[in-house]
Amino acid sequence: MMVVLSGLLAAGLAIGLPVGSAYADEPTDGTGAGTSATEVLDSLEVKGRAPKTGYKRTQFGKAWADVDHNGCDTRNDILNRDLTGVRHKWRTHNCVVKSGKLHDPYTGKDIKFKKGKKTSTAVQIDHVVALSDAWQKGAQKLSEESRTALANDPYNLLAVQGRANQKKSDGDAATWLPSNKGFRCEYVARQIGVKHKYSLWVTQAEKKAMAKVLSSCPTQTVPDYTGVKDSTAEKTTESEQTEQTQTEQSAEQAQQTQQTTQAPAPEPAPAPAPAPQPAPQQDVYYQNCTAARAAGAAPIYQGQPGYRSQLDRDHDGVACE
Repeated sequence: MMVVLSGLLAAGLAIGLPVGSAYADEPTDGTGAGTSATEVLDSLEVKGRAPKTGYKRTQFGKAWADVDHNGCDTRNDILNRDLTGVRHKWRTHNCVVKSGKLHDPYTGKDIKFKKGKKTSTAVQIDHVVALSDAWQKGAQKLSEESRTALANDPYNLLAVQGRANQKKSDGDAATWLPSNKGFRCEYVARQIGVKHKYSLWVTQAEKKAMAKVLSSCPTQTVPDYTGVKDSTAEKTTESEQTEQTQTEQSAEQAQQTQQTTQAPAPEPAPAPAPAPQPAPQQDVYYQNCTAARAAGAAPIYQGQPGYRSQLDRDHDGVACE
């Protein structure tokens, strides 16, 4: 047994793992979660901002890709997580959010969300560490797979007020902070966690701004959860969501039924006039097919006047073919 343990320890040291990591109870997610945000900030590399040359949104994969393969795109995943009183578009398997309410962490305001061309932008999904900022601080060196993960990582995503998101743009903590001062400590701590997870650096000005925010909350740790912990925004229970969905479906079905009932039924097309029945013919007898052809009756189908089995040589129901 001691030989096996010694072998594992030697292997761990050989590849650079810290002693004891082979026996860790839970793997780390790389964010430094639960650790002092100030300590994790001090562990980040401080460098100047790299050129933005070559930056494109596509460098971080397809926008809102379904990276977790749950059948729902990332945008709707985050809306489902962060909004309360969520109602879904019918027949989307509780994926596409039709309406709900957001308690915006950036402004502290409550915002009603309604899906639509002119209304959806009221609530937007923000990258806590903006992709352009990430690109200029180390993401250029990441693999495409890692950049796609960064862009769709729920830890780096929050549903927020659209106007606040637009004002932030690709700013870092040195150029933009939420107007909701009560959220600034958590916001900065999450940025630190994201940068630690993806090995991104900070500029000197950025680090100074983060340290200033954290000085007002020295016990702030790096968040160990996605989303925002807010006791003032009560989440709708699963049973309430199911009831709301069923109510919505019933209402839509009733509306469709009402529209169908109110719409006048189309007048049935008049039945075509019956074809004139030929006058009943008396017994018709053709001595042979020559006579039938001379009378213009050939071919004669079984059941028609003049048909006889003797004239139907191959007995296929058609005489004098």
